[in-house]
Amino acid sequence: MGLFNYTVAGGGFILIGAWESLASTSTALKNSSQPSTSQNPSTDKHTQDSVFSSSITFVLILILSFLSVLDSLLSFFDAINSKDNVGSVLQLQVIAISLLFFLYSVLGLMTCLKKSFLLPTPILNLVCLFAFAEEFLLFYLQRKDPSGVENRYYDLLLVPITICAFCSFLELKNPKSSYTRLGRGIGLILQGMWILQMGFAFFSDLVAQGCALHEKSRGNYTVKCKGHQEYHRGRAIATLQFNCHLALLVTVISFVYSIVCKKNGISREHMRYRPIGAEMQHLEMDNQAHFTLDSDEDDNENGIKEEMNVEMQRAIVPVPESETNGYHTGP
Repeated sequence: MGLFNYTVAGGGFILIGAWESLASTSTALKNSSQPSTSQNPSTDKHTQDSVFSSSITFVLILILSFLSVLDSLLSFFDAINSKDNVGSVLQLQVIAISLLFFLYSVLGLMTCLKKSFLLPTPILNLVCLFAFAEEFLLFYLQRKDPSGVENRYYDLLLVPITICAFCSFLELKNPKSSYTRLGRGIGLILQGMWILQMGFAFFSDLVAQGCALHEKSRGNYTVKCKGHQEYHRGRAIATLQFNCHLALLVTVISFVYSIVCKKNGISREHMRYRPIGAEMQHLEMDNQAHFTLDSDEDDNENGIKEEMNVEMQRAIVPVPESETNGYHTGP
């Protein structure tokens, strides 16, 4: 395939993942910063922006999958001319995966651009999930040379593929979630970075010392090492490279996320500082103050009621009947 093909493939994955991540992050921030009311004038605008971003994503996937099919066809005919049966079968698998992504992009574009074409969203997401699952099986089962160092690179490539497949599975349950798109975008970026690293490791002088590339055909190759020590060093270097790529990705994502948050803004409810235990202390102080006031009022009210009762009792004390004109009215 060559370094150029790996560069194009890795750059395409990074571009798709970056666009998907930025679009999903921007959508999530806008949804959190605006009230969710039924009559929101910006709802239609957000819907149009989402359709536009999805259309660009499908176009990028369409171009990359089409280029992958062409490259696999060239590798397939080269394997036939070289009488490499393993290489020809391997390219047929790559073509099948590329056609699945091509079908996913075509259906997605028709759904976004044509209102008359109604395709349930879970079916579209299911096609994407099948494509990632088949890609996972391709690199998981690819063991052309059991002692080849490239197998370690393929094993590490399963990590971003698993992230993409898992996010696509979650999207089946909640198609409108921006966080599943964000996770899949990050997985695509990591996958593209690692494809670039594989290209430089296989087809340049950056391969581990004591190891060299051996090609049977255009798409069938292996990285062999001189001895057991060189083989283990090559595997260790691959693991170290993957960890460096992962750390770089986390740093870049944190930096870009801070810029996007500053540009789009976040709701004040999410940014308001609330010390731990401050609300409980405020409630306790209110309760104590309320109890003290109630006690004083109760005491005053009880005193007033007692005085009123005494006066009422005095008013209703029976008074002896008085004598009229000096005569007693008794019997």
